[in-house]
Amino acid sequence: MPFREILKQTLAALWDSKLRSFLTMFGILWGITSVILLVGLGIGFSIQQRNQLRSIGTDIAIMFGGKTAMPYQGYAAGRDITLTVDDAIAIKNDAPLVKTVSPEIRKTVNEVSRWNASNRAVRGVWPEYQHFRSLEVEDGRLMSDEDEANGARVTVLGNESENQLFPGKPAIGQVIQISGYPYTVIGVLKKKQQNGSYGSGPDNTQLFVPFSAMQRDFPPDFKGSFPGYVNNIVVEPVKPELHEAAMREVREILGARHHFDPLDIDALWVWDTLDSVKFTDRIFHVMTLFFAAVALLTLALGGIGVMNIMLVAVSERTREIGVRKALGATSRDIRRQFLAEAAIITLVSGGLGLFCAFTIIAAFRLVPLPDFLPHPVVSPLAVFSSLATLAAITIGAGLYPALRAASLTPIECLRTD
Repeated sequence: MPFREILKQTLAALWDSKLRSFLTMFGILWGITSVILLVGLGIGFSIQQRNQLRSIGTDIAIMFGGKTAMPYQGYAAGRDITLTVDDAIAIKNDAPLVKTVSPEIRKTVNEVSRWNASNRAVRGVWPEYQHFRSLEVEDGRLMSDEDEANGARVTVLGNESENQLFPGKPAIGQVIQISGYPYTVIGVLKKKQQNGSYGSGPDNTQLFVPFSAMQRDFPPDFKGSFPGYVNNIVVEPVKPELHEAAMREVREILGARHHFDPLDIDALWVWDTLDSVKFTDRIFHVMTLFFAAVALLTLALGGIGVMNIMLVAVSERTREIGVRKALGATSRDIRRQFLAEAAIITLVSGGLGLFCAFTIIAAFRLVPLPDFLPHPVVSPLAVFSSLATLAAITIGAGLYPALRAASLTPIECLRTD
């Protein structure tokens, strides 16, 4: 029988049971759409979290003084390790695997502008800090080496700090009083999507000033602080591949300066953003695999529905099969017709599912979403997996009913009421 005739008969048979065919096709459509969307959301979450972690720093380590856990060279365990600006200078001079370094001091003080006042954290840093911490200005400029060398009273405002101190007013060039000292605003940072921070909060809420100016004007004043004290030191290796080697180098330098074993991990507490990115990637990779498994299971259940409707069709059309065989139709013709019906159901509904998934993803890109919800991403692997599953469903759901229909004899079929 010509393929055109098989297609014509198949469409007629599907039209005779429109509602049942539609519901069966909807199961496949929903399964394909679920695979693309759920995997796309999983990948989108992973990309979003990675980008937000990069807002803290692409490949940096933030080091805080800890407490020694083992004796070393005659020094007892349990000693507090306090970092100083001289430690940062030693790392800068003696650690060739470290690309850039900056000490950091933080203090929450009062700020007053012509329009408003606040009580926010100020960070004193070297200019290099601004680049490896991904600080980008929306207006004005960042701090320069000259500002640091001269101890200039200049400041860069976080987005929220600017909104509070200068509500609806231009901030660049304005003077604010920081702990009673006049500082000129030279820059305002772009708003950051930041899902983590350390110390005194997200960058949007901070003010940044030259380290030398802050150390001179309002250094830390809590018990145990002293000239040169820093809250932490931030380092950036020359390349991600040398990250671990660079950290060993830093530990050896600081261990020699503070008399602790470089292998004593408690002597320094380190927040390693590279490790954080790897950990986050693992979490969202597992989550994406789980989403994919659930979606593929939904698609497989849709395939069971296709097999069910085909078996019902064989049962309902047994007499028709007998008449066609009596008139000369071969078992091959019967088999091809039922296979064609299963293929049309799965392929048409699968194509519609892909179209719906791509349309929904495209629509998401045109709609502003909340910060916590990422834009889904089309995954070629998800598309390939769904198409492969669809092909398996076409064969599996259509072959058994087709073979069953083809095996019926004319006499057996015509006896059926």
